[in-house]
Amino acid sequence: MAKPGQSSFRRLLLSRILLLSIPVLLTGELVTYNKVRSGLLATARQNLTESAVRKGENIRDLVEVMRSNLVTASEAFSTQIDRPQEAQEFVARMNRWLPKGVQCVQLINVQTGQIDGSTCGNRAISQVLDNLWSTQSQVLPPLSSVRIAPVNHTKVAKQSTPLRQLDLVFSAPVYDSLGRLRYALSIQWAVHRQETSQPGSLSGYTVVIDEDGTILAHPKDDRIGRNIRQEADATRLQDIVNSTLAGKEDPINPLFFEDSSGKWLAGSNRTEISFNASENRTWVVLAVAPLNNALSGLEDLKQVLLVLTIGLVGANLLATLYIARELARPMEKLVNYAFHIYQRRPSDQAPKNFKVKEINQLAEALDNMVERLEERAEELEAAWQEAQAANQMKSEFLATTSHELRTPLNAIFGCIGLVKDDCCDSREEEMELLQQADQSARHLLKIIDDLLNIAKIEAGQLELSLQPVVIQDLCRECLKMVQPAAEKKRLSLIIDVDKHLSHVVLDQLRVRQMVINLLSNAVKFTPEGGQVKLSSRIGYGHQLEQDARPDHSPVNASTPYLCLEVTDSGIGIPPERWHLLFRPFQQVDSSLTRRHEGTGLGLALTKRFAELHGGTVSFQSTIGKGSTFRIWLPSREPTPVETSSGGDRSGPGTHSRETTRDAANSVLHPDVPDHSVSSIS
Repeated sequence: MAKPGQSSFRRLLLSRILLLSIPVLLTGELVTYNKVRSGLLATARQNLTESAVRKGENIRDLVEVMRSNLVTASEAFSTQIDRPQEAQEFVARMNRWLPKGVQCVQLINVQTGQIDGSTCGNRAISQVLDNLWSTQSQVLPPLSSVRIAPVNHTKVAKQSTPLRQLDLVFSAPVYDSLGRLRYALSIQWAVHRQETSQPGSLSGYTVVIDEDGTILAHPKDDRIGRNIRQEADATRLQDIVNSTLAGKEDPINPLFFEDSSGKWLAGSNRTEISFNASENRTWVVLAVAPLNNALSGLEDLKQVLLVLTIGLVGANLLATLYIARELARPMEKLVNYAFHIYQRRPSDQAPKNFKVKEINQLAEALDNMVERLEERAEELEAAWQEAQAANQMKSEFLATTSHELRTPLNAIFGCIGLVKDDCCDSREEEMELLQQADQSARHLLKIIDDLLNIAKIEAGQLELSLQPVVIQDLCRECLKMVQPAAEKKRLSLIIDVDKHLSHVVLDQLRVRQMVINLLSNAVKFTPEGGQVKLSSRIGYGHQLEQDARPDHSPVNASTPYLCLEVTDSGIGIPPERWHLLFRPFQQVDSSLTRRHEGTGLGLALTKRFAELHGGTVSFQSTIGKGSTFRIWLPSREPTPVETSSGGDRSGPGTHSRETTRDAANSVLHPDVPDHSVSSIS
């Protein structure tokens, strides 16, 4: 079940891919748009600057041409100066001869101040002063004598049109044949014809600003004659004019200014105009274009980017949906498979054959994990059942052990109580009761020793005291310990010791206990009239593989082992109970235990003692024919001191698992008979 705030893998994958890809796409398009816009602005500024240079040069050339034409005209009229009646006809003929844009031609008599000829009525277009020119000069005036002055539109009614701008008044002196100044020939001319700026055009409108800030030409004729300080973006315009006049303009960064009609892009240039021989004026010529016209190409780019954005977003969405489906579908199948396992419903193996290699590996790993979990579950189930059985066996063992403990204790208390209460008729009867109490005490001590030994082994606190031991003496002592019980059942006890065996380094107490445990079990489970045989020899590791062993600890096939073998002709052990033989607190058959007594610790202690020596225990058993148990202990060679003294040099109290070294063979004594075989009946 999904918790609040959680989402599906497919939805998360889809949203994350879109959140990452769409911003990158839009950012890329924005960067592209800004790059193109910057490039268009730089190109427009460069073209406008070049256009401003051309416009300035064109205006300067036109002024010089008009100056030359005016000097030529004054020379032509100087030959007709004696016929004043021809002044009007001259100015009319001159008006037709001059280029387009000439608004007025006048001849003003310098001496009388009267207009002798005019094409624009009696309105004087210039003032004639006595000191304007020299009264005595050559018949042909030089070019520098032509005076230029802009028309003051604030005082004179405008006669220009939005297309004809930059009104200038040219005045030149007219001398008679005697070199006397007689007339002033003046022409009012709109020097510039304003061009239209279409979207995408890079020539631009022409704006001419005098160095004092007066606007001489502008695409909007109502601005002509005004000062730039009166404009909406006066500060920016003043900066442009000052920078251009100072020659500090940057040809790379665009120049912008704003007015009431919007934002303009400009390219600038300065032009020197000679007004008269003593005065030069600097004009700032701007080629301006509306920003929208300069960036008209961006509209097409916007449409292309819009279509591209929609197409890429759509393609990205489809690709994302496909990728999300290809990735989410395997994950969903694996989730369903996991839910089937979680709900313990039967399920096949995890789905595979996906297109993604990693998901196939994940599915295979899930299969392996589930298979191992099932195996582990089966092992745990078996272990649980085994633990239940062991717990039951332990309960039975506790019950049996409590009975085994109470039986000798009751015998001890009973015998001692009878002696204490003086219930015996003779000294012999007292001794018999004390003998029974002594046997019961020894039996109780053996049970307690077994419990303590198994506890020490489990805690890892039991250590061995290794010393040279005579194997023949050890075997005879063990047989004597079980001889009374064997005589009660009329069993034959047989001993067979290899003649080459004499002294072997081992823990005599533990080995004696192991052999006695095996002999006691053999006597216990052998019916009357049978036999029990104890033999010892040198064996090798490969012989162990022929027997059944409680574990499969590795053995070295070439290592010599001391083999202590106990064979009986008893009832045998069923194979299905072999795995219980060497487990503590368990018996092969609890009913037999009750019949034959015992705690079930004897074989477990025997196995543990053998492992402490570095050996093991093996057995063979056949139902109805008997069993054979073998103790395999690594043969250890005693040192010369130990051989001569018969014990450890450091004393019998030294406990160590590794106080002696392994040897390839036991000590050989040729004086021992070939086989020592005896029978005890």
